[in-house]
Amino acid sequence: MRNMYFSEAVADAIRFEMEKDPTVFCIGEDVGFVDGSMGATRGLYKQFGKERVRDTPVAEQMIVGLSAGAALTGMRPVAELMYNDFMGCCMDQIMNQTAKFRYMYGGGMNVPMTLRLTSGGGMQCAAQHSQSLEAMLVHVPGLKVVYPSTPQDVYGLLLTAIEDDNPVMVFEHQMLYQTKGDVVDKDVYSPIPLGSADIKKPGSDVTLVATGLCVLKALEAAEELEKEGISAEVIDPRTLYPFDKELVYKSIAKTRKLVIVTEEVKRGAWSGELAANVAEDMFETLDKGIVRVGALNIPCPYTVSLEDYYFPQKNDIVTAVKKVME
Repeated sequence: MRNMYFSEAVADAIRFEMEKDPTVFCIGEDVGFVDGSMGATRGLYKQFGKERVRDTPVAEQMIVGLSAGAALTGMRPVAELMYNDFMGCCMDQIMNQTAKFRYMYGGGMNVPMTLRLTSGGGMQCAAQHSQSLEAMLVHVPGLKVVYPSTPQDVYGLLLTAIEDDNPVMVFEHQMLYQTKGDVVDKDVYSPIPLGSADIKKPGSDVTLVATGLCVLKALEAAEELEKEGISAEVIDPRTLYPFDKELVYKSIAKTRKLVIVTEEVKRGAWSGELAANVAEDMFETLDKGIVRVGALNIPCPYTVSLEDYYFPQKNDIVTAVKKVME
């Protein structure tokens, strides 16, 4: 095993696929010469050169459009949007083109494109660079949506995403890039199947489903709750679509209580989709109503104190769990 940063695991997964398959290439703003804005493509430009690690202008429509076209003609692009906020510039290319080609051509056309999107807050990047917009892409048929929380998970899920013949959207929380964790050795091939959730901490009293950075906060909350005799099971879905209902539902059947924690604003959030699914399929199993923890329904503020108040924190998760335990 190797102990490495989340950003290093991203670069290592892309490197693995680029060494194995000459059709894989990187494209995006600053992915090459400066090793990526978050250091997540470090070393790739030096190893593979400008033909396979392509720096672009600040032109998200071009990045996604070029990547979709390249995928349609047999390449496997790994494109990066520096912030997921900028998907608004290229939603036509994402939802009306990339997501639809395979269906419209009766399965006769593959679109093996991976789109990496930095998401979330915590770095005082304010309203236009701190959003969590994963629900927008989960809503679009034809797209697969990934949201890892650990170096090992981002490594394994990226391997799978790049090899998939469908477009895969990979959300990477900006506060996770400098977190560390164990990752398998370089010569160990360890893809993680899309649609497989992971129990980060077993428990028996309440099911805590969290995504991205909120997984770490949920684990901190679970540790605090343990001191008060409350056993929380923390589940990381890892892929938002396809979604591992079986594992999550099995946990809910055991605990009979559910708290969902994401950094999205709660209005129209993926957490609401999960809550609706559970309410439809397992309503009579629940002892209490589902509780969601998320960001406030306003644009993200800039100052540290307001940003901390805006996003869900450990204490908010503890309070939510105690609410369903009453």
